[in-house]
Amino acid sequence: DLFEHNEAYAAASLAVMRELGIPHEKLNVNGGAVALGHPIGCSGARVLTTLAYAMKDRAAKRGLATLCLGGGNAVSMIIERP
Repeated sequence: DLFEHNEAYAAASLAVMRELGIPHEKLNVNGGAVALGHPIGCSGARVLTTLAYAMKDRAAKRGLATLCLGGGNAVSMIIERP
């Protein structure tokens, strides 16, 4: 339902939307890392918390977050609300 992409550059989100066919209104609905911050050492916590609250506010069932591991590595996590 919602996607939280932890981008370091705005162009990265544009590429993700285009390549995966994600509508703009479902990606980083409260702003991404460029707008909200990409804190070293806790960006994953920021992204996951932002996604969880966005899902609650919009009554979304599922959300996908991409989490930075540093050094160009990353993982993704899917969360689901009951």
